[in-house]
Amino acid sequence: MNPRRKKRLALVVGLIGGVAAVASLLLYALNTNLNLFYTPTEIAHGKADTGIKPEVGQRIRVGGMVTVGSMIRDPNSLHVEFAVHDAGGGEVIVTYDDLLPDLFREGQGIVAQGVLTEDGKLQASEVLAKHDENYMPPEVAEAMGKNHEKLEYTETQKGGSR
Repeated sequence: MNPRRKKRLALVVGLIGGVAAVASLLLYALNTNLNLFYTPTEIAHGKADTGIKPEVGQRIRVGGMVTVGSMIRDPNSLHVEFAVHDAGGGEVIVTYDDLLPDLFREGQGIVAQGVLTEDGKLQASEVLAKHDENYMPPEVAEAMGKNHEKLEYTETQKGGSR
């Protein structure tokens, strides 16, 4: 093999190796920043399709309803502990050491992001409270009430065209 071909071959092999290294680093970074969503039942029994359970120390998101009567607040700090359940009967305890969202309450849907601990609890770093699609901020509702009059329909309009 002449020197020119050797040089080209070395360049091509080096280029392919560099692309492979960049791709593997990119995949590793994406994998470590991946937050998987689980329900409380899936945490206990694994995903329905694969049976995979989250590992201790894994960063996950869990969603469900806050169990009524499960909230325990520490009076001397922001620490709060509550249970989240789903329709499948699963339940997971969530601990959180920060201010809860304004919409947070027992019986409300939430999504908590955090790390699964050895005792099966989720040490949350973020708690998001869900609201229904009919939610309207009070200021908007008040403005709409002032600016919009209730529509009055005639009997023909109420009956519709049949």
